[in-house]
Amino acid sequence: MSISLDSISKTKRARAPKVVIFGQGKIGKTTFAAMAPEAVGILTEDGADNVNANAFPLCSSLEDVYQAIGVLLEEEHDYKTVFLDSLDWLEPLLHEHVCNQHNWKSIEQPGYGKGYTEASSEWRTLLNGLEALRTNRGMGVILIAHDRIKRIEDPLTEGYDSHVLKLHDRAAAIVQEWADIIGYAGYRVLTTKVDTGFGNKETKATATGERILHVEAHPAHCGGNRFGLRNMPLSWNDFHAALSAAQS
Repeated sequence: MSISLDSISKTKRARAPKVVIFGQGKIGKTTFAAMAPEAVGILTEDGADNVNANAFPLCSSLEDVYQAIGVLLEEEHDYKTVFLDSLDWLEPLLHEHVCNQHNWKSIEQPGYGKGYTEASSEWRTLLNGLEALRTNRGMGVILIAHDRIKRIEDPLTEGYDSHVLKLHDRAAAIVQEWADIIGYAGYRVLTTKVDTGFGNKETKATATGERILHVEAHPAHCGGNRFGLRNMPLSWNDFHAALSAAQS
């Protein structure tokens, strides 16, 4: 590559997004992903039976996942989006793959975090494959995960609980750094103070049933995006409209 003043160009351009969506089970994450343009799924968990989607057969190994990515990369097709459902069901397959390579009985056998260091390298290999689909085939990528609650110890404030990806911390950090958009899917909850007598108040929470995709950073959940998107209904149409407006 030749570097000169003539090689300088604008960096801003509209590209297919890299999206991570996580949250509690059965809230509609897979349905959201399946509504993306010409979507095809790579499934590591058997939970898409009630979703009208195109998908490869259920993957039982990391090699199956890599094979599906290779097919999309090398063969002719009209798919424009690939979604992987789900990351937390993929993680044991990835750990098994790493253990088989090193003849370990478990990812923790080598000690001192070495197993998770090797797993981190494999996570990057996986994400590089998905990145190739985006770069070479123009495909959008949506990664789906469940959530867990983690205690965050922050030196600037008191500790607090937060919804995070249901992955090992190292894997979660790699996935979050890779993504353009990280959205937490949850229900809108209203809270009210109720008088319980003797001057005491108790907080009552009421779920509205409204599903929200939280794409703004917040202490209650990991999240954020590179487009200035605001929280919105958990709907592909709303998401697509907001993203298109931001990219234009």
